Amino acid sequence: MKKVLSIAAATAMLAIVACGPSADDKAKAEAAKLDSIEQQRIADSTLQAEEMKMTEGDSTAVAGDSTTAPAAEAPAAH
Repeated sequence: MKKVLSIAAATAMLAIVACGPSADDKAKAEAAKLDSIEQQRIADSTLQAEEMKMTEGDSTAVAGDSTTAPAAEAPAAH
């Protein structure tokens, strides 16, 4: 009788484990996935904004250089 109960208990435990993650575990995994995606989106948009800011700064500097008069050349000292 003990052998039958042991086999039944082992079978029941395997059946429970084989069912997979619970709905709560699945929801937590999905929330973690969505959080990760949102964090990556924020990082990408921040990087893009910084690149745009740098590009605007570079184009302003180039435009500023082209509008200024060239500096007079100083005679070379020998």
